[in-house]
Amino acid sequence: MGTCMLIPPKGIKINNMTALFEETFRLDASDLHLTANMPPMYRVKGKLEPLKDHVAYTSSEIEDLMDDILTDRYRQVLKSRRSVDFAVSIDDVGRFRIAAYYQRGSLSVVCRMLAAGIPTFESLGLPQSLARLPYIRDGLVLVTGVTGSGKSTTLATIIHEINANFAHNIITIEDPIEYVHQNNQSIINQRELHSDVPSFAEALRDSLRADPDVILVGEMRDLETMGTAIMAAETGHLVFSTLHSRDCVSTLNRLVGAFPAGEQAQIRQQLASTLKAVISQRLIPNVSNTGRIPAVEIMFSTPGISNLIRQGKDDMIYSTIETGVHEGMITMEQCLVKLVKEGKISVETALSAAKNKTLMKQRLQVGLKDEIEPESSKKKTWFKR
Repeated sequence: MGTCMLIPPKGIKINNMTALFEETFRLDASDLHLTANMPPMYRVKGKLEPLKDHVAYTSSEIEDLMDDILTDRYRQVLKSRRSVDFAVSIDDVGRFRIAAYYQRGSLSVVCRMLAAGIPTFESLGLPQSLARLPYIRDGLVLVTGVTGSGKSTTLATIIHEINANFAHNIITIEDPIEYVHQNNQSIINQRELHSDVPSFAEALRDSLRADPDVILVGEMRDLETMGTAIMAAETGHLVFSTLHSRDCVSTLNRLVGAFPAGEQAQIRQQLASTLKAVISQRLIPNVSNTGRIPAVEIMFSTPGISNLIRQGKDDMIYSTIETGVHEGMITMEQCLVKLVKEGKISVETALSAAKNKTLMKQRLQVGLKDEIEPESSKKKTWFKR
């Protein structure tokens, strides 16, 4: 019997993370995925595509790649918790948020490329009414949406505007730190989970003793963090945070529902007086399918909405948002119709993104000429200093 020779697989194989990051930049991809028995996968214009002519990685090869960028601390967290989130900066390429985790015994990695610098509201394509958020004195502001919907970028833009215009002490608690802020008019202290503090709840408690004006909590993951954030907003601080929820009304339901039944009436009272805004966003393909743009639902806490929150009449909040255009509010359906009429997204995209496709069809047919006004004509009377 002749000797059996193994034939090496044809194709390229990149053996360091810096080169993979450079490829992410070259392809103008938003994400890089590394999974055992697969070639590198890049999300380009919202769609996953394999790196051309690249062979599949083994699990051990992915672990070797990660050794290039893992610090001893994050390597320890990955070993003990089987997952870790952190961020790295690559010279002449950019900054990346990394999520590494084990699945079926193999290491998988997702790398999100972050925007160079901190964008403006205009460059993000966000409604002009959101530009008032940095000028709120105190209270709670929530930015919600699924993973990858741009919540962290929106919050970074808000913090950047506060830093540029006010002399505040700003404390952020992040997992990981995605956008690095430089002290400007304000002092900014950015604390990272696992590196600077063991938990959101502990970091939030610590921050209240550090004379803060503004606190950013990367995510309200547990009951203690939620309760402390609401209390901080109630005692005169401006608190920003995120939740994974679909829209403004479900955000309220999730926040209140996280507390025991006996505490929910009190939480509603606190939210009625402290909640200033909920922004629910998602990224959808643009009309030419060359990128993604934000579709945003906005709720500002007017006296009417505060009363509905206090009374538990959440089912009436949607219609109040819908009729609150002059206050800068907009529902997701109104936003989608507006984007279609402006030629920014297709009808098919609007229908697929809508919660109620039948209602969306009706609204597209009617035209909504008077329902959505230009941003320039909206009254800007809220939250002035």
